[in-house]
Amino acid sequence: MNPDQILYLLQGAWGTVLLSVLTFLFAGLLGLCMALMRVSDNRLLRYGASGYIQIIQGTPLLVIMGLCFYGPSVLGLGDTPALFAAVLALTIHSAAFLGEIWRGCIESVPRSQWEAAECLGLNRLQRMFKVILPQAIRIATPSTVGFMVQIVKNTSFASLVIGFAELSYNAKILNNSTFKPFLYFGVAAMLYFIICYPLSWLSLRLERRLTLAGS
Repeated sequence: MNPDQILYLLQGAWGTVLLSVLTFLFAGLLGLCMALMRVSDNRLLRYGASGYIQIIQGTPLLVIMGLCFYGPSVLGLGDTPALFAAVLALTIHSAAFLGEIWRGCIESVPRSQWEAAECLGLNRLQRMFKVILPQAIRIATPSTVGFMVQIVKNTSFASLVIGFAELSYNAKILNNSTFKPFLYFGVAAMLYFIICYPLSWLSLRLERRLTLAGS
């Protein structure tokens, strides 16, 4: 493998990291909104968030990517940039799962904490942001970091529908020109491992620390 090919794969790895970071940022914001809507007193908000989550979790990511990439042009809105379409599709998909993860963590905070905050005269919004969410974040951290690994791996779908130049796409291009699948996909697998392993290690470490703190 020559230096140009190594650089090409590293450029794909950078595309994977960029896509993962942008997805987590936007999916985190949308997922938090979904989680808060799921535990809201407003029935309309609860049903709306529940419907979104059920629909998205039941729809393949490839289908969502196809709609985000080809949909605007079919509607006459012009071509969609590959990066924008990939981030949008991954955000829509990931937010549904993050929303459910964080909803479960919010509801796992003991009811006594809600009651204690209410006794202090805090309204529901203050109870949520000053008492409940700080505790829920601590509970959710290990599973959230673990889900980031899934986001990194899901970026490979962007090469199948959108043709975004991430790691899998660049490995496929090199293989198509040289017919050395074990070499290029093997190196791609190693780069995925390098990206994902720190997140997996951090997730396990945080989970152990949380377990020890709760014992």
